[in-house]
Amino acid sequence: MAKTDERRKQISISGIATLENVAGLKLGFNRHLHFTLAKDRNVANTRDYYFALAHIVRDHLVGRWIRTQQYYFENNPKRIYYLSLEFYMGRTLQNTMINLGLESSCDEAMYQIGLDIEELEEMEEDAGLGNGGLGRLAACFLDSMATLGLAAYGYGIRYEYGIFNQKIKDGWQVEEPDAWLRHGNPWEKARPEYVIPISFYGHVHHSKNGAKWVNTEIVLAMPYDTPIPGYLNNTVNTMRLWSAKAPNDFHLHRFNVGDYIEAVLDRSIAENISRVLYPNDNFFEGKELRLKQEYFVVAASLHDIVRRFKASKFGCQDNIQICYDTFADKVAIQLNDTHPALAIPELMRILVDLDNLHWDQAWTITKNTFAYTNHTVLPEALERWPVQLIEKLLPRHLEIIYEINQRHLENIKNLFPGDEQRLMRMSLIEEGVEKKINMAHLCIVGSHSVNGVARIHSTIIKNQVFKDFSDIEPIKFQNKTNGITPRRWLLLCNPSLAALIAEKIGVDFIKELDQLQKLHAFVNDGQFVEEIMTVKMRNKIKLATMLEKDYGIPIDVTSMFDVHVKRIHEYKRQLMNCLYIIVMYNRIRKNPNKPFVARTVMIGGKAAPGYHMAKLIIKLITSVADVVNNDPVINKKLKVVFLENYRVSLAEKVIPATDLSQQISTAGTEASGTGNMKFMLNGALTIGTMDGANVEMAEEAGENNLFIFGMRVQDVEELDKKGYNATQFYEKIPELKQVIDQIAGGYFSPDRQDLFGDILSMLFHHDRFKVFADFESYMESQEKVNQLYQNPREWAKVAIKNIASSGKFSSDRTITEYAREIWGVEPKALMIPHPNEPKDT
Repeated sequence: MAKTDERRKQISISGIATLENVAGLKLGFNRHLHFTLAKDRNVANTRDYYFALAHIVRDHLVGRWIRTQQYYFENNPKRIYYLSLEFYMGRTLQNTMINLGLESSCDEAMYQIGLDIEELEEMEEDAGLGNGGLGRLAACFLDSMATLGLAAYGYGIRYEYGIFNQKIKDGWQVEEPDAWLRHGNPWEKARPEYVIPISFYGHVHHSKNGAKWVNTEIVLAMPYDTPIPGYLNNTVNTMRLWSAKAPNDFHLHRFNVGDYIEAVLDRSIAENISRVLYPNDNFFEGKELRLKQEYFVVAASLHDIVRRFKASKFGCQDNIQICYDTFADKVAIQLNDTHPALAIPELMRILVDLDNLHWDQAWTITKNTFAYTNHTVLPEALERWPVQLIEKLLPRHLEIIYEINQRHLENIKNLFPGDEQRLMRMSLIEEGVEKKINMAHLCIVGSHSVNGVARIHSTIIKNQVFKDFSDIEPIKFQNKTNGITPRRWLLLCNPSLAALIAEKIGVDFIKELDQLQKLHAFVNDGQFVEEIMTVKMRNKIKLATMLEKDYGIPIDVTSMFDVHVKRIHEYKRQLMNCLYIIVMYNRIRKNPNKPFVARTVMIGGKAAPGYHMAKLIIKLITSVADVVNNDPVINKKLKVVFLENYRVSLAEKVIPATDLSQQISTAGTEASGTGNMKFMLNGALTIGTMDGANVEMAEEAGENNLFIFGMRVQDVEELDKKGYNATQFYEKIPELKQVIDQIAGGYFSPDRQDLFGDILSMLFHHDRFKVFADFESYMESQEKVNQLYQNPREWAKVAIKNIASSGKFSSDRTITEYAREIWGVEPKALMIPHPNEPKDT
């Protein structure tokens, strides 16, 4: 139990363990355990213990959850609805204990019972309902909205299978299903009383009474609610995820004629809508099932939102037209990228077809309600749905989109008479061999606000990607630099560092992260520097122990932990990192007795199953790792580990132990990034390009406290105009030439010399992300990294400067800006009375 003893000291910041709380938790734990097993506790396993602990913690949530919803009903604040096809929540137990102030009490209760709470936490499945940054951002935002006292709801899909589990077999990625619900989910509550019928297919019937969508196929949307607690404020908001269910009479006539198998298969087809998350990141795949998912979630959510608006304490049922005049004053809907874009024509359909509003009134309400967040500038990631597919699946919505487009283009014609090219560029419908609907254009036209997620990204979408739109409505375009929740990404994952910071500046930083600026005063405090180094070393030892157990690779904890973790994609340039690993390998082989800064390079991330190049990059990395790790000349100077099945719970272990964070995308391609912020907050130094939020990180900490290299956005644009010739860089940089020749000659694939031919062909002939162009600058920056790492105290001082400068990157700050500048609400230090206290306290 020594490990638990150490943890008990670390988590004192998360609340004091009172005798009353500990006794109550122990009693509740045993009650839930007995209820779950209905037999002797001695036969329980670790998973049973986890569920018992989860249920007793959930009991502490429920009263606050009910009290919060009562408060919203009675006070009728403006409600914020965050629509996202992804919510990458990770694990819930520890985060909930922290936000309720119960972690110390739970830890003490389990310790007294004789259980290791960390072992119980490891039993929880990650809720991997997202691919990466976009879904994890949505999860951070829900935490911040609850902490800031906003009446907010997250809406998404309850995927039966989340992002796939990644296995590495013979160096290749193999995907396995992520059946995260196989043991049940103690954190959700089914709400069958709010089931909503969702229509597909059919046709539109027009009459003097308007349009009716008829002869449709129905799928039921069953809501499952998950509580989202704010930090120590008794506020518990709701994330509502929809699960597709076949209606009870689904093809019942087939049963009557004995065709049982076909009837059951059809039922399964209906329920496939919420079966699996599409494992694509920054890549659009125009599949019918994906379009069904997108409409399914927005249709269910919009009907739920309208129902709640009408049923509110101050709602009205008599004069619907007058009632809707206040809709945008009471409802704000944020579209997380273009995936929920169909919410715009769906709300128009509800207002015009179902509630008989005039088009102009409905359009004003719609525009004032919706806001759109753009997450990418990569052309292959922008959604463009074939008109033919929408006509088949959602015929009425296609009519509405055409009407929106016609009125939009008439406005453009009036502003720019005779400018046919502008009309083509700005149309919602893209002409061509196959007509397509540009979903980003739909979002822009149908929203009152459009924002990027880092200042450089917002500038690019305003001045380049959507320039025609911003020229007309410049005030519509905003920037909202992303953020991360400090509760999960410091307090939960790095309690030792959080406790050390609290000793110096108090605990207010947990909700006011810019308080970290006070740490600048301790940069030259010798004792504090030593304590920072000690915390980092403990985290490294913990990670190294886990990696040796899981991968069988002994790791030198005094080596630099050099980490590059994110989705595998060409623009994120894991290839550049891999090429430099080979450079380091060659240098050691050439001069084995020369002093060398030891490194443990960790690369992790998943490739989309259909993304051939990304999967081949993984194979190259693992092949290089096999050579490096098994070369006796290298000894302990260099180790390479591919982190299999990278996910939120693994990130919580890797990030606190990291020395160097790699954020090396080509300038102008990464919208923001949030991993870069997590590493900065946990005291890792960044080697990166001036891309995404790296730009603002360099501004906050000072560019000299990051290792910045490579082309800037304007340099990339100039190189594109001039023409990028990779061969020039290959011939100019000897070490790069040696590495490429080794790969081409089969040094890392002796059984198949041409295995990596596609990578080499891409690098030389169609590398949009210009790996070779930045490689020399990257190597020079890596030398600066080595020089600083040889002076541990100076490295630690720079780490402190980075921690002290990371306050801007709290999702609390981001959500405050959304609330004030987009949603028109003011965050407040709301403290809803505890369930044991009178409501008017």
